[in-house]
Amino acid sequence: MPAPIVFWMSLAGVVFLIAGMFAFRREVQAAAGLDKWIALGSVFVAAPLATFGAEHLTAARSLMEAVPEWMPGRLFWAYFVGVCLIAAAVSLTVKKYVPLTTALLAVMFFLFVCMIHLPNLLPHLKERLFWTIPLRDAVFGAGALALAGALRKGADGRGSNWPITFGRLLIAAALIFFGVQECLYPKFAPGVPLPKMTPAWVPLPVLWGFLCGVILIVCGLSLLVNKYARSAAACGGAVMAVLTLILYVPILLLNSGTGPLVEGLNYAADTLLFGGALLFLARALPKESSSVSAT
Repeated sequence: MPAPIVFWMSLAGVVFLIAGMFAFRREVQAAAGLDKWIALGSVFVAAPLATFGAEHLTAARSLMEAVPEWMPGRLFWAYFVGVCLIAAAVSLTVKKYVPLTTALLAVMFFLFVCMIHLPNLLPHLKERLFWTIPLRDAVFGAGALALAGALRKGADGRGSNWPITFGRLLIAAALIFFGVQECLYPKFAPGVPLPKMTPAWVPLPVLWGFLCGVILIVCGLSLLVNKYARSAAACGGAVMAVLTLILYVPILLLNSGTGPLVEGLNYAADTLLFGGALLFLARALPKESSSVSAT
């Protein structure tokens, strides 16, 4: 039997993935082309959130070490974040209170960046891998913020597009940075450039790493100049979802032992959540045929 943390993380992720596919089946069937991927954005966000929520609830005493020491009740905050992640996954899956949920998700991820990741980055500014995690979580927050802004504007016809513009520019910068890293270090597993190397069983690993880097750079530049931005965000999200399926899920399944399995689950969930954040941004951006700028 797997360790409880592996069991609950896996169960939560699979349950919300299946439930989300069922809940959004009509939207996917009605969509065409890249819009099918965009329709799956909430599914690709909800399943990883549930996975991480289960991790927080089953390994709170370990994860509380990431909570800043100056905060009282560190164990409470580890459990609290787990409950919030599960609640957000439920909201996205049942399509209730989504504007509020996406806004709160954006706040949560930006707080992670400011309170945890930036303090960890400051002593290691010359080490590229220390830049990856704050940028990754910033992308999570930016995608949620952009969608929250779009849903708010759609609800009342008023309001500024600044959350969409901010999300687009922040994600553009992160994609360009990640793409350059992939091109410079193509032996690392493609997607979000973290320390894991591409496994030996993957054919032509350098080629795939370099190709992924080029795709990320092109998508980032398109978002930066706001040309074909919606398609670029959707393509980036689709690439991350495919990488999750064909690379990170097999890596997970080939692991054994609690530590490697938890790491494999985190890599798979992180990559899928990154793709979901890009699809959230794509959903927030206008269709190119409308010739309407997000700015």
